[in-house]
Amino acid sequence: EVMLTGERYNVQRLPFSHVSNDDIAFFERIMPGRVITNPEELKPFNVDWLKTVRGCSKLLLKPQTAAEVSQVLRYCYERNLAVNPQGGNTGLVGGSVPVFDEIILSTALMSQIISFDKVSGILVCQAGCILENLNQYLEEKGFIMPLDLGAKGSCHIGGNVATNAGGLRLLRYGSLRGTVLGLEVVLADGSVLDCLASLRKDNTGYDLKQLFIGSEGTLGIITAVSILCPQKPEAVNLAFLGCQSFTQVLKTFTTCRAMLGEVLSAYEFMDDKCMELVKKHLKLSSPVSESPFYVLIETSGSNSTHDEEKLNNFLEQVMTSGLVTDGTVATDEKKIKASHHFPILKSMLWSLRERITEALTHDGYVYKYDISLPVGKLYDLVTDTRARLGQCAKNVVGYGHLGDGNLHLNITAESYSHSLLDAIEPFVYEWTARCNGSISAEHGLGFKKKCFIQYSKPKEAVFLMQRFKAMLDPKGILNPYKTLPSSS
Repeated sequence: EVMLTGERYNVQRLPFSHVSNDDIAFFERIMPGRVITNPEELKPFNVDWLKTVRGCSKLLLKPQTAAEVSQVLRYCYERNLAVNPQGGNTGLVGGSVPVFDEIILSTALMSQIISFDKVSGILVCQAGCILENLNQYLEEKGFIMPLDLGAKGSCHIGGNVATNAGGLRLLRYGSLRGTVLGLEVVLADGSVLDCLASLRKDNTGYDLKQLFIGSEGTLGIITAVSILCPQKPEAVNLAFLGCQSFTQVLKTFTTCRAMLGEVLSAYEFMDDKCMELVKKHLKLSSPVSESPFYVLIETSGSNSTHDEEKLNNFLEQVMTSGLVTDGTVATDEKKIKASHHFPILKSMLWSLRERITEALTHDGYVYKYDISLPVGKLYDLVTDTRARLGQCAKNVVGYGHLGDGNLHLNITAESYSHSLLDAIEPFVYEWTARCNGSISAEHGLGFKKKCFIQYSKPKEAVFLMQRFKAMLDPKGILNPYKTLPSSS
C-alpha cells in the first residue's frame, strides 16, 4: 500500500475540524445517495494515479450542480472543514488527493454539456465533463477541443482548467489562458461567481477568470467552463522520424517551422530510453530504425493535397541534408489505399509518445519533472542529471513538447528513496533556475512542488499570491497544503 503522505513527507495537519456524524447527515440531506463513507469505495479517491501520495479522507461528496457545491462549501466554511476538489484524479504533482482527511468533492457527476454555438465554436459545459467525451461530441459537429493530452480518457475539463493543462495541441491552439472565455466558480464561503461569458472580447474590469485558471482548486472550485473550440481539421498527417543527435532534433524543428508554417500542429520528441521502455513494458514497436532521438510531427489543415505536398517537401529536405536518418509517414492519402491499416498506423505513432508516462510506471517508482527551458538547452538537463545520478537511478529519460520548450524529465528507481530524492532535488530546480526556466511547465505545483516555487517566481510574486489566497479563502479550507508554501 502507498505510504500516507503525512508520514512520508512529515507534514503536520492544520487545525481543521474533523468530520462528524452530524456533518454526514447534513450532506445526506442535500444530496441523498451521493455521499460516500465506505472505506473500500474511498480508496481510489485517496491515492493519486502515480501511486505516490495517499490521504485518508473518510468522506466523498458527488454534487451535480453549482448550487449543491455552494451549499457544501458554505457549510464547510462555517464548520472549518477542509475540502479537496477532485476531477479525474490524473494529476502528476499530488494536487488532486487529500493530504490528511479533507472532504473529497468530486466533479464526476457534473458532466452536462450546457450549450454549443456552431457559428462561434463556443462550448459551455460543466466542469466534470471528460475531455475525450467533449472532443467526440465536438467532432460530430465539425469541431475539436483546443487541448489534447494522454489522460484525455479520464481527465475532467474543470481539472484541466484548474491546472492550466498544456498537452499536445498547445503549439497550434495556445494555452487555456487564451481559449477559456469564461468560468463559473464557487468560492470558499459558498458564494457563486458567475463569469461564464461566451464572448471573444470583453474588456470590462479585471479578468477574474485568469486567477482561477492554474490555481489548482486553492482559490475556488470551478463548476462550469466556456471555451473556444477550433474547427476540426480536414486533413491530419503524421511523421515519425529518427535523429542522430539533439542538435539535429533542434535543426529539424527550425526547418519544420519554416517549411510547414501554419499547418504544423505538434512537434514532440523522445529519447532512445523512452523507446526502450514503451517497447519493453507495453510491447509497442518502433516504425523506424534505432536512433538516439525520435521526433513526432503532426500537421493539420483544410487541404490534404496542399498539406501532404508541404510535408513531403519538408521530409525530402531533412532526409537529403542528413538531419533525419529514417522516417515514416501516416497521411490521409494512405486511407484511400488501405483503409484498415491507416487508423492503426496513426494511433500507433501517437501511442509511442502518449504512452511513455504509462510505460514509466511499469519501470518502478517515478520521480517526475516537468520543466520549461530555452529550447537549445532542453536536453542538457537530462544529460547532466544522468551523469549526476549514475547507478543510483534505474533510468533517466527525456521527452516532451519541444515546440513549446517543455521537457519531461523522468527518473525511475526500484522503489522510493529519500537519498535519491535528495540527489535530484533541488539540483534539477537550481539547474532550471540558472537557465531562467520554470520548474513546472504544465503539471502545476500541487503538493510535491509547492516549496520550490521560489526557483521560478520572485518572493514579491509569492507574497502577492498568498494575499490573494488569504482574501478569497481566509480560513484556508480549499485544497490545503497545495500550490503555495505556507505564509508563516
